[in-house]
Amino acid sequence: MTADESELRELRAAVREFMEVKSPEEAVRKLMESQPRFDPAVWSQAADQLRLPGLAIPEEYGGDGFGLVELGVVLEEMGRALFCAPFFATVLLAAQALLASGDKQACARLLPGIAAGRTTATLAVAEDHGSWDSAMVSARAVPDGDGGWTVRGRKSFVIDGTTADLILVVARTVAGPTLFAVERDAAGLAAEPMETLDATRAMARLTFDAVPATLVGSEGAGGRIMARVLDIASVGLAAEQAGGARRCLETSADYARVRHQFGRPIGSFQAVKHKCADMLVQVELAEASSREAARLADEDSPDFPVAAAVAHACCSRAYMTAAMENIQVHGGIGFTWEHPAHLYFRRAKSSQLLFGGPAVYHERLLDRLGI
Repeated sequence: MTADESELRELRAAVREFMEVKSPEEAVRKLMESQPRFDPAVWSQAADQLRLPGLAIPEEYGGDGFGLVELGVVLEEMGRALFCAPFFATVLLAAQALLASGDKQACARLLPGIAAGRTTATLAVAEDHGSWDSAMVSARAVPDGDGGWTVRGRKSFVIDGTTADLILVVARTVAGPTLFAVERDAAGLAAEPMETLDATRAMARLTFDAVPATLVGSEGAGGRIMARVLDIASVGLAAEQAGGARRCLETSADYARVRHQFGRPIGSFQAVKHKCADMLVQVELAEASSREAARLADEDSPDFPVAAAVAHACCSRAYMTAAMENIQVHGGIGFTWEHPAHLYFRRAKSSQLLFGGPAVYHERLLDRLGI
């Protein structure tokens, strides 16, 4: 199912209105200091009123059957508002991993709860080294003798890892990296929050001590699944980054119009004009690249993997540029804890590093290009 332009505008307007009411700066700052780092009531409202968790989940599993284009609109607005919720981990990582696994039984069992907003989920791949490359996974899974599996190892940088009801974990078997499902209350599972640069995106370290797990997909298919998930998640992250970058541009331009120095608005000075113009170029490129990648994904184009890598690179650079220049345009006040500019800078930097950082995603682009 694909929405037309008028429907996309209506979706954007509805999500923006929701974010303005439910995710103002005061709410974001409050949630940064709370546990859990999201409001369960707001999450329920996002599911019940806007059906956001199920937007891009197939109708056969209780979703609305839309694609990455529509999801990108939602993520742009969430990134613009620094929305604190388990949306990215649940919808972009866990749900996409289930779909990529091709395991219809697992999808039928787990996706309806995700689509309805009743189940939050996450994907545990990276370990202490921070790499999302499945070949680097050292956590191990072995058969338990009763048709099930047990997982041992440790995972780090797991988004919403302390609160997710369902954890999909990539662990190594004799056949290679494999995807498993673990319930939150499983015996032997321990979770501790990690202190990271970006307090608006909760991360955790998970320890698995012979934790009961259920095989998802086929044994040894973790590498193939992760390749698909990283492409999808990179485009989703790119949309979120583009939304945050657009917000930085807007706040910079607004401030440049009202802040006066030497009897005139600072936006009338050439140096500030150049900063805002450079930000605009970066933001427009970010939005174009992320939206094009989403369109190619929905069309199942063979060019999608390349477009996904390009979008991730462009949007990471654009968000970092916009966040830094936003601080510069605001001058001394932009460096203070009380001003929101640093919240966007922290989100920009953490998003840039989320899947490995510039060196890794540039290598991914070369790999997708076959170079």
